[in-house]
Amino acid sequence: MPRAAIYARVSTADQHVATQLYQLRELAARRGFEVVHEYTDVDVSGSKARRKGLDAMLADTHRRKFSIVLVAAFDRVARSVKHFLTVMDELNDLGIEFISARDNIDTSGAMGRMFVTILGCIAELERSLIVERIKAGMHRRRLEGLPMGRAPLAIDHQSLIRDRISGMSLTQVSKKYGVSRASVVRFAREAMKDKSAQIAGLQPAMAQAQVECVA
Repeated sequence: MPRAAIYARVSTADQHVATQLYQLRELAARRGFEVVHEYTDVDVSGSKARRKGLDAMLADTHRRKFSIVLVAAFDRVARSVKHFLTVMDELNDLGIEFISARDNIDTSGAMGRMFVTILGCIAELERSLIVERIKAGMHRRRLEGLPMGRAPLAIDHQSLIRDRISGMSLTQVSKKYGVSRASVVRFAREAMKDKSAQIAGLQPAMAQAQVECVA
């Protein structure tokens, strides 16, 4: 039975990597592959070349732990064509087959590798066009004097922080206030930073008061 590895990645903490894992496990079962390991990267952008899960998977290819790599889509591996083709070259040199479920592509043949290269180029072009449109929209809003960035969330931040500190889980707080888990984490961190800053600001005043009392 061919030995396969699964690689899955999500860009933000509030996305669920399990969705990709379930899909790839089913694909492996249909193709008669034995899944020997699952590698994941959570809250990591595809534009980053160095990732814990991806690096571990590539390291294990050199140890010949598997002969097939399964991914949900080729953009889970990389967003830039240069990085994507670097990974593909490394897998190809080691005789590792690459299969993308969504794109219905595998690199066991010359045609499969050609399509992978073409799709990688198209994905990079699409991403570049999106970035250009965003920049053009921001420039227009700046010229028109319109506010930039996200609109502030109309929620009770203090109540949210109290619920989180009291022991309520990320998921419970997220559902109660209608925000993402990532937003809950961000609000909690900002609250902790503000509290630390307030304590730091009080310390000089307390020290001065102690000196005056001694005097």
